[in-house]
Amino acid sequence: KLVSLILGIPLILGILIKHYHSEIAEKIEKVLKPLSMLVFIALIFIAFSQNLDVFVNHIHHVLFLVIFHNIFAYILGFYTAKSFKLNSRDCKTIAMETGIQNGGLGLLLIFGFFEGLGGMALLAAFWGIWDVFSGMALATYWGRKTKQKLATVFHNTNK
Repeated sequence: KLVSLILGIPLILGILIKHYHSEIAEKIEKVLKPLSMLVFIALIFIAFSQNLDVFVNHIHHVLFLVIFHNIFAYILGFYTAKSFKLNSRDCKTIAMETGIQNGGLGLLLIFGFFEGLGGMALLAAFWGIWDVFSGMALATYWGRKTKQKLATVFHNTNK
């Protein structure tokens, strides 16, 4: 039930509002994007503050697993999309969707069902932080490559 409430209701409401009232959806989106990031950061802060000793003592175990999982997911998403002969933009989109997992949902489930067990909260909190960092880094890299490619094409057509 909790997962349905956390994911299902906002998803259905978002789809309906976007479909029937796109202007309102754009206004709501401007507010909800930064608000959702603040809520996510708050969840991570709570997880870390309640489990700082666990973090300090066990981060070396979690660090490799989270980073490896994330990078592997990007690669798997990208090349799976490529195997279906999707265009470059769609391959990058699927890589991002595969690579960036929902750390906030993980934290909510851990606190809701497992009483915030330290190791689980640590893993989900670091996972969320790393996913945001790696996703922004990869998006920046791909964005710069796209701009360079467009600049080269534009420069070559104006010769």
